[in-house]
Amino acid sequence: MRILFTGPAAPSHLFPMVPTAQALRAAGHEVLFASPQPVDQLRQAGFPIVEIGDGRSLKESFMATSGEQPRYARPDLGQDEIFELAAAAFAHASRSTVDGLLATAGEWGADLLIHDSCLASAQLVAAKLKIPAALQNFGFSSGLDLAARLAAHFTDVYEAHGVAAPAETTPLNVVPVSLGGDPGGLRMRYIPYNGGGVVPGDLLRRVGRPRVAVTLGTVVTTVDGVQAITRLIEAAASVDAEFLLAVGDADLTHLGTLPANVRPLPWVPLAELLRVSDAVVHHGGSGSALTGVQAGIPQLLLPQGADNFLAADFLTATGAALRSRSDDVDTALLTRLVDDQELREAAVRLRAENDALPTPAALVPDIEALAAAPR
Repeated sequence: MRILFTGPAAPSHLFPMVPTAQALRAAGHEVLFASPQPVDQLRQAGFPIVEIGDGRSLKESFMATSGEQPRYARPDLGQDEIFELAAAAFAHASRSTVDGLLATAGEWGADLLIHDSCLASAQLVAAKLKIPAALQNFGFSSGLDLAARLAAHFTDVYEAHGVAAPAETTPLNVVPVSLGGDPGGLRMRYIPYNGGGVVPGDLLRRVGRPRVAVTLGTVVTTVDGVQAITRLIEAAASVDAEFLLAVGDADLTHLGTLPANVRPLPWVPLAELLRVSDAVVHHGGSGSALTGVQAGIPQLLLPQGADNFLAADFLTATGAALRSRSDDVDTALLTRLVDDQELREAAVRLRAENDALPTPAALVPDIEALAAAPR
């Protein structure tokens, strides 16, 4: 069977597909990715990739649709308003991918199209070529809702191609029911894929002193820098813990002289870092949050934009996480993150919920059945 994966050029949207693709390839199926540029981070996963689109960046689409310089942090907007802005930008970026995705799916002979919610061309192509489709969710939000928002900005493209409506698609959720996703469809265990990276030898096991990982994901630092953790770094100096600053090659000048207990790291796969950490602080991105769930450790979310506020709502409701505005982080909050036993117990329970879901490998027969459904 030939299974085509596709999504926008964003690791937070493509990386959740990788464990599913690995499971299907291990079961003997042919797997191909179709993605706009850049594809460097996806290439590390080891799959063949066809480049689609016109080479323009997502940043250009956000600028074109918003009329302003892109910024990640949007404390002035509600979650629904943020989703609407994102839908307009991702739909704009999707326009140049239609022809390439049509050609790839048709010429390769795809039997199933597994897509992200933020590539509007996917359901159009599936409908036009009558290919069964599955929507790989990336986190807490409803992928079906996001896909519908994008489709509302794509009506002229559907009309131009003589397609009446988006293809029906089956959600592939990566969260327990308590953490959202879409009703129906399939649910699988969240298994982190964070790309490759060198793990320092002294981070292979836990040590006596508590460790707190600090990350801002793959997008925040490139758009807004590290301003979101300025107050956190100041407060960390008075906490009896080692803070592992996992922000890759971000410019740390804005943070000034780092306290002795704050250690900057090169790019380290987050799952490996959290395996030996006692807590994690992050912006609320789905990948960071769900990697924290899989690790079974307490989390402190500093929501900035995107789906961060929704993630914070879901996780704090479980009792496994705290949330704060970036400017309100203080020593007391960080100490609670490290020491609060109830937080830790809730995080362990949440990990058990994730572990109780079937792995992507266990769901291969169900995914195969989607491709065999009547067209």
